[in-house]
Amino acid sequence: MALGLVGLAVLVVILFLAGAHKNSQITELRQHGVPVEVRVSGCLGLLGGSGSNQAGYSCRGTFTLDGRSYNEVVPGNILHPPGTMLRAVTVRSDPHLLDTARALANEHSSPKVFILPAVLLAVFILLAVALVLVHRRRQRTA
Repeated sequence: MALGLVGLAVLVVILFLAGAHKNSQITELRQHGVPVEVRVSGCLGLLGGSGSNQAGYSCRGTFTLDGRSYNEVVPGNILHPPGTMLRAVTVRSDPHLLDTARALANEHSSPKVFILPAVLLAVFILLAVALVLVHRRRQRTA
């Protein structure tokens, strides 16, 4: 049971950090983002589950920022024909951070990303207290 608690604790930490990172990226793009035009260079089909059905697409595109060219993954899983121009937003200090203008318009930093880790933290605390109580009872009876 102790090993399970350690695993749960690690999961809680990872989920909290992932939520904070996602919120940070959204905030960075919204506050310091600069518009760029991304030209789709190509897309690959993504397979899901057993590998027999399509789960979407992964596209790459190029854009220029401050005279330098970048080739990045286009956020989303929609098939875009090669040559398609997309409005996107990136950050001068981190041009690899890229989102489409449409997606960014619908994204906001949110405390909701911390709901699941908070629930799992509560479960962890309850299980840890139960484990301590069981251990104390066993010590008293021994």
